[in-house]
Amino acid sequence: MKKMITVLMMILMLTMTATMVGSVSAAAAEPASTDQAVAAVQDTEANGNDVLSTKAIAAAIVVAVVGAAGAIGMAMAISKSTESMARQPEMASKINSAMMLGIVFIETAIIYALIVAILIIFVL
Repeated sequence: MKKMITVLMMILMLTMTATMVGSVSAAAAEPASTDQAVAAVQDTEANGNDVLSTKAIAAAIVVAVVGAAGAIGMAMAISKSTESMARQPEMASKINSAMMLGIVFIETAIIYALIVAILIIFVL
């Protein structure tokens, strides 16, 4: 199951990268004459919306995938730590603090993905 999710995420990321590179390279082609330049400007204006929508879709997918993966990771950490506390009540405080530290790291990764998504929209 984990391998299938990893493969699907890699395919999704490669598809998004290919889509973004293709739209940027198509917009960067140089025209040869004035008529082609005018047509290229009009085409670029039309493609500008395509590039913007591609960026929005890529950002949404990044946030959705990382958010879902983070939620699954947090759920697994909480369930395993709760199970461990039930088996060894005397270690509950140490297990709880280790779990909280792990959840903080997972949440940090999710926040980084949100920052990357914002950068995709506004900088690229």
